[in-house]
Amino acid sequence: MNVPIVDTHCHLNFDRFDPDRPDVIARARGAGLVAILNPGVDLPSSRAAVRLAGQYNEVFAAIGVHPNDAYTWTTEAPEEIKALAQNPRVVAIGEIGLDYYREWTPQGLQRELFRQQLEIATDVGLPVVIHSRNASEEDRRALTDVLQILKEWQTELLSRNPMLAENPGVLHSFSGNLDEARQATEIRFRIGITGPVTFRKADELRQVVESLPLERILIETDAPFLTPQPYRGQRNEPAYVRFVAERIAQLHNLPFEHVAKITTANAERLFHWQTSN
Repeated sequence: MNVPIVDTHCHLNFDRFDPDRPDVIARARGAGLVAILNPGVDLPSSRAAVRLAGQYNEVFAAIGVHPNDAYTWTTEAPEEIKALAQNPRVVAIGEIGLDYYREWTPQGLQRELFRQQLEIATDVGLPVVIHSRNASEEDRRALTDVLQILKEWQTELLSRNPMLAENPGVLHSFSGNLDEARQATEIRFRIGITGPVTFRKADELRQVVESLPLERILIETDAPFLTPQPYRGQRNEPAYVRFVAERIAQLHNLPFEHVAKITTANAERLFHWQTSN
């Protein structure tokens, strides 16, 4: 029998899954997945994520506007996100944050939108799923800015929503260094680990994983992107999250089953989802 496991970040409603989405979800179920978090990147995809979550017991939704889609933000957006957040299948606000790599939208606009959506998360009492992508290996200001904004938000949460302050969110597909990871965990954030942990040259990421307690780690695919070994180069899907968990187990010198159990519990503690497990 498969060990229960989760994928805490997968874009199931992206068009690359249009030909076989039911089969992808069936394979995930067959691989032991009891929950998949499907985040929106704008309002239409957030609505689609909520609809998909209503069709499959394993699928839950996060809602929000990605920094690369900041121009789609309207004055009506906050109220629509708050309304969508009332659906019990919605368990997080996201994918939100900063992206200085593509810089499809101005950095100042990204930061303003990020802060607005953190305010929404405070109001509705949901954790956040954070996107952070630096301009380059040398220019790491995006993660620096993300951490500074999250530290300010955490200070506010301690007085306005102490329960959310205990489990405020996750830095999705973490690509920072150990010091940055520790800054995030000091403000109670979890660290999302994706397929690159299996890549040959990802030594810095593996150092982060080795050094963090399992209780601060979530496992993700970010499918259809970031496919782990041995399927790198192909489309990613939720069933492949087990390869991420297996690599983490090797780095911690622990059985796969132990890593699956801890990371599944971490996700339940953060998202408060009701799974069939």
